[in-house]
Formats: sequence, C-alpha cells, structure tokens
Amino acid sequence: MKKTAFLRLLSLLLCIFLLMGTLTSCDLLDSVLGGFFGQTEEEPDNDKKDGSGLPLKGEECQTEETDNDKKDDQSSVTLASIPPFTDKAYVALNGNQPNFTDADKKRGAFEEFAELDSLGRCGVTFANVCKELMPTEARESIGAVKPTGWQTVKYDIVDGKYLYNRCHLIGFQLTGENANKQNLITGTRYLNIDGMLGFENLVADYVKETGNHVLYRVTPIFVGNELVARGVVMEGWSVEDNGEGVCFNVFAYNNQPGITIDYKTGESHLMTEAEKQAVQEAIDLSKTEEEPAGDPTGEGEQPAPETEQTDPAAEEETETFILNTSKHTFHLPTCSSVKQMSDKNKQEYTGTRLDLLEEGYSPCGSCKP
Repeated sequence: MKKTAFLRLLSLLLCIFLLMGTLTSCDLLDSVLGGFFGQTEEEPDNDKKDGSGLPLKGEECQTEETDNDKKDDQSSVTLASIPPFTDKAYVALNGNQPNFTDADKKRGAFEEFAELDSLGRCGVTFANVCKELMPTEARESIGAVKPTGWQTVKYDIVDGKYLYNRCHLIGFQLTGENANKQNLITGTRYLNIDGMLGFENLVADYVKETGNHVLYRVTPIFVGNELVARGVVMEGWSVEDNGEGVCFNVFAYNNQPGITIDYKTGESHLMTEAEKQAVQEAIDLSKTEEEPAGDPTGEGEQPAPETEQTDPAAEEETETFILNTSKHTFHLPTCSSVKQMSDKNKQEYTGTRLDLLEEGYSPCGSCKP
C-alpha cells in the first residue's frame, strides 16, 4: 500500500512540474518510473550489435558511399547490357566514365595481369602507364603464342586477309609486354585496328608528350565456356590532370563485318545473305538476345573458308622491319618513309612478316616488305 501511494504521489508531482514547464519531455516520466522498478535497458540505436560489440550480420551501419569509393566491377558487364554490334567498332559505357577508385589513382607505376583461367583464357589486365614502363628494346616475334580459340584463317574481305590477330590487351607500345600469354587474346583485325588501336595510341601519345601517368585497364568479356572473347572493356584515365587529357570507358566488339564467328571454338564463315538479313532485323527490333553463335539462321553448315592446316609463321624467315606504331604499318629498314617517321612512333622489330600481319600491321605501299 505504501508503495502504491508513493507512486501516485510521484506521478502527481511530475504532472505538476510538467504544467509548470519544469519538464519538457514525457519520456522523463517513463525514465523515472522505469528506474524505480529497476528497468535499465536502453532503446537500441541504429548500430545494432551482438554480444561481441560488432554490428549484427546483415544489419551493418548504413553509410553513404561516394562514387570514388565504389569498387569497380567489370564482371557486371554483360552482353545484355551492351547494344548489338552494328557498324560501330565500340560503344561508350557508363557515360564514358571509367570505374577507377581513389585508391587506384594514388598508386605509382604498375602492371598486373590476371592468371589464365581453367580454359586458358586471359582475365583483367591493369597498368598505370608511364614512360618508365614503355618498351626500350626491339619488339620480337609472338608467333609461338596460341591464345584460346586461335585459328589461322583468311578472307578476301578482310584487310590483310587474316581474320584473327594476336591482340595485346595492353598494347606493346604502352608497357613493353609482348609474348605474354596473360596479355594476348584471339581478336579480329577489326577489333585490333578499328576498336583498340585508337585508344592505345591516345594513351601512348599523351604519356610521351606530358610525362604523366594513365590508368589503363582492359577486360576481355567471355560468355560461358566460349574460347573467343565477345569483346573487351577498355578504360583510361590520366592521373595528374584528373582525366582532362585521357578519359574513356568503352566496349570494343570482337566482330568482323561480313563474317560469322563461332565464339565457342573460333571457327568462322562468310555471312550468307540470310544471315545478314537476320542480323539487320535483330538490330532493327533492338533484340537483346544473342543469335546462336556460328549459325544465327539455323540453316546448317556453311561453306568453310580457306584455312591453313600448318602454322605459316614457322615456315617464314625472321627479318628486321621498322614499325610505325602510330599508323600501324611496317617498312623495310631502307624505306624512304623511315626517315620521315618521328622517333616516338618508330620502332625496330625482328620477326616474321606473318606475325606482323596477324598483329594488325599493314605493309608499306612503297617498299612493299
């Protein structure tokens, strides 16, 4: 009875204090009464914790993440998110903004190459390109490297005839990596020249002219267990000027106009009229699904192109050529054009003519090497 009477008196006094403006929150009443009964448990805050004092699993504190703090995730790039190939060698991604983090931008010179996967395919290649990484020795042959899906095949409609080049993910002119299996994929001449070369030259010229660094990452995109990449994601960012000199994020298509490629094996054939029509209809209807690789019309086997059964590079003699890395042409050392080249674009190469053709270089029209 005494306890009950005391409680009533206490409540009456609190109400009087509230009316007089002495207390400003009814929460105080709950606190006082709770303390009277020995209840000391506090209301949990937003940082829910278990007995260890760490946030509970799945209920971590939510903090706002800035764009620069977000981790890049090129693995999220899928063909479903990329427009079907038409007549453009590449398409911009993410508003042409690369996905480098602040931590990436603070790194010094480096080059990294992912280990080959269980199928022998290349992964992400990443470098902070600068003058100290650029090649200082003559380029050598890479004919011994056979990337996954490699086929030695020729078509008259392809410039230089050879459909496939041994494509450097990070171009030799940028870091001097040449016969590196972790840096070479089976790529069409169209990918090598029309898709990738312009961006490689942009980075190389910028670094040579300014002495600055460029973050440069190339990610091949494979589908399932296919041996030939559907294309590559290329990102570039000039560090010292915060992207003013170099800034891009593109997907370059590993296609060749007029040719149908089976990306599972690397086999190919000339497109039939029915296939060309099917591709055009797919583009017009903005279909996102890929046509079945190698036979989009379902008409069965197509005539096979001229295919070499042996490696022609092994039959050619090694020679010395002079490369114009800007125009992607090769010359005899005695060619008059060699004297007109700027030193930054001139490079001596020892290897076979076929290797150069497969790497996307074109022979000089004057000296005809």
